[in-house]
Amino acid sequence: MATMSAATLPDPEVAQVKAIRRFNRFYTRTIGILDPYLGSEMSLTDVRVLYELAHRAEPVASEIGRDLRLDGGYLSRILRRFESQGWLQRRPHPRDARQSLLALTEAGHAVFAPLQQKSRDEARALLAPLPLAARRQLIDAMGTLQALLEPAAQPPARHQAAVLRDAAPGDIGWVVQQHGEIYAREYGWNSEFEALVADIAAQFLRKFQPGWERCWIAELDGERVGAVFVVRKSPTTAQLRMLILSPKARGLGLGARLTDECIAFARAKGYKKMVLWTNSCLAAARGIYAARGFKLVKSEAYEGFGQQLVGETWELRLAAAPARRLNQP
Repeated sequence: MATMSAATLPDPEVAQVKAIRRFNRFYTRTIGILDPYLGSEMSLTDVRVLYELAHRAEPVASEIGRDLRLDGGYLSRILRRFESQGWLQRRPHPRDARQSLLALTEAGHAVFAPLQQKSRDEARALLAPLPLAARRQLIDAMGTLQALLEPAAQPPARHQAAVLRDAAPGDIGWVVQQHGEIYAREYGWNSEFEALVADIAAQFLRKFQPGWERCWIAELDGERVGAVFVVRKSPTTAQLRMLILSPKARGLGLGARLTDECIAFARAKGYKKMVLWTNSCLAAARGIYAARGFKLVKSEAYEGFGQQLVGETWELRLAAAPARRLNQP
């Protein structure tokens, strides 16, 4: 029987390189990078830059270039093109005259929102055939891959397991329970508040309009830790409601992520405005809303839930997508 000498054994590193390349070919085909990206006329790099501009609070170009590992000149040309299309605005940096603070305009957000929604829809379609256990296994494997290749950039391990999903039976009751428990414990609110939330949740279930409304449930390691809702207040106005995070989920950016999902959904559906009602004592939530362009339009003191409170109405204007080709100068 012929034997293989040590010299003819395959180099383990060669086999590993081949395995990585094989996975790359599989994954780029699976997520459609080789096709026109997200059905648009923009490149993957263009969309990645748009994503960073949409999700950062007035970054400078050097931050985006560093994090995306883009050549400065290449990034500068992309930003100039975005600016000429009316998607990007600059303002002087208050502490560094060499740099400008960047922000998407409403037209820029309107261009990006349908691309972001399509990306989410494609990811959802990728997960759809998998049972729940397989989905968690896939997400865990992705987190392991990212942690091994870029350990210094990793958030806390439990954030890697954060998953947003649609509501399932039992979730809405959990949302009501969390509001009742958390607000009683942290703010001293009485059962009137839990009753209010229960009424809102019941109305959502009874009158749910699937084409115009949505609920997201946030999970960490398979455990529910947060939720948010978009309801149709009018044909042109969406309302953000019942944003909630359990204490173990705080500090991980999930509140901002849930809010971003609501805004993107509302823009993609063609709503002109998003509104919400909150209270002045909810500092963390108010900070999330303000950072995303919501404006405080009404403030009113009232007595409710066993406390003296100040109710607030916030609004965010949502621009419609411009009628132009995405690569039009």
